[in-house]
Amino acid sequence: MSEKLAKAIQFISKASLPESNLAIILGSGLGSFADHLKDSVEIQCDQIPYYPISTVEGHDGKLVVGYWKETPVIAVKGRTHYYEGYNIKQVTFIVRILAALGVKLLIVTNAAGGISQHFKPGDLMLITDHINMMFSNPLIGPLDYGEPRFPDMSCPYSKKYQELAETVAVSKKIDLKRGILYVSTGPSYETRSEVKMIGKIGAEAVSMSTVPEVIAANHAGLAVIGISCITNLATGINRSPLSHEEVTRTADRVRTKFIYLISGIIEQLKRSKDF
Repeated sequence: MSEKLAKAIQFISKASLPESNLAIILGSGLGSFADHLKDSVEIQCDQIPYYPISTVEGHDGKLVVGYWKETPVIAVKGRTHYYEGYNIKQVTFIVRILAALGVKLLIVTNAAGGISQHFKPGDLMLITDHINMMFSNPLIGPLDYGEPRFPDMSCPYSKKYQELAETVAVSKKIDLKRGILYVSTGPSYETRSEVKMIGKIGAEAVSMSTVPEVIAANHAGLAVIGISCITNLATGINRSPLSHEEVTRTADRVRTKFIYLISGIIEQLKRSKDF
C-alpha cells in the first residue's frame, strides 16, 4: 500500500464504518441515492488526506456509508474529473481507497449524452464496454499499487452482473438500454462532426468520466457494473445548445427510476448471496 493511500485509509478508519463489499460512484445529479441510506456516516472528502476535491456542481464531495435495508453500501458523492486539472491517478484515488476498504463490486454511474437515435433524455443505459479517448490511463508510470502491469480489459464490465442488472430491470419494468460508452476529457461538449465520428466507431453514449475508475477497478480486481443516465442528446442530435444545467435537471427528473433500479440490483445481490 502506498504511503498516501495508507494515510487516507487511516483517516477513514477512525469513523468506525461498517465493512462493505459494495460501493457506488454517483454521477452528476444522481447523488440523491446516498440520501436514502439508513444509519449513514458522512465523511467530507476534503478532510481525507490526498483526496482530490470535486469542484463540479452535482458532486457534493462526500463519502456516505450506510445501509440499504440490511446491505452496507459505500456511496461516493465526491467524484473528481480529469478536466478539473487533476492527474489521472488522482482521479482514480477513490477506487484505490474502495479496494483497500474491501469493496468487491463497484457500480459506476454517470450522466451521458445520447448518440444512438434510439435514446431519449431520461433513459438509463447499461454500459457493456467503453472507448477510451482521454489519451491517458491511470496505470501509466510506476506500479504504485502493484501488479499486474498489463491487466486484461476484454470484459471491463462484468457479464455476470450485467445479466443481473437486466433481470432486475425486466422485473421492475424499467426500459434499460444497452450500449458502449465513449469517453473524452471534456469539459467542452462535442462538435457535430465529433458526434458523427463517435457514432461511426460504435458508441451509443458519450461522457467525460467513468473510464479511469473502471480501468483502476479492473486492475484492483473489482467487478464493475456501469450505468449511464442519458441526460441529453449529443450535439447535432439535440436541436438546442447543451448545458450542465440541462444535464442536472434531467438526472434529477429520473432519480426515482434510477434509485428503483439500483435498489433492485442491491436486493438481487443479497438474494444471490453474493453480498
